[in-house]
Amino acid sequence: MTVAQPIIVQEPAAAAAPPRGRGARARIAHEEFFDYQPTSTVDLPDPRPLVENLTRCVIEILAGARELEQVARWVTDDVYRTLLSRASISARARAARGARAIRPTFSVGTPRISEPRDGVVEAVVIVTSRARARAVAIRLEGLDRRWRASAISVL
Repeated sequence: MTVAQPIIVQEPAAAAAPPRGRGARARIAHEEFFDYQPTSTVDLPDPRPLVENLTRCVIEILAGARELEQVARWVTDDVYRTLLSRASISARARAARGARAIRPTFSVGTPRISEPRDGVVEAVVIVTSRARARAVAIRLEGLDRRWRASAISVL
């Protein structure tokens, strides 16, 4: 007669509670928990109004007619730093010419929007003024249940 051996099941280490304390592993787990959380496209509003308004705001920021802080909520930190740099370069160029900042007159075209993956939208908008036409490319990512611009290029 044979006796059945008991089966011992061990919990995997990954299923354990997150590390606590002040070590590097605990700090990384804490930062990942409080970092931006990706959001699916179905849980986000239509991106078209944001793309149009963000395009208008970026052109006005570069012209010196709008403060950069007005769009800080809708852009990531990297985009904010890039816009800050471009706005200061534009301000120095205006100062060197002796020109003052004026609100530009332009028209914003219809955005061309594509969705490369869930929670990400890429758009291109043509902005025309009397002197020139420019393209503004914007990449929006769904973070914390709202759209945020993770890349903006004015061509």
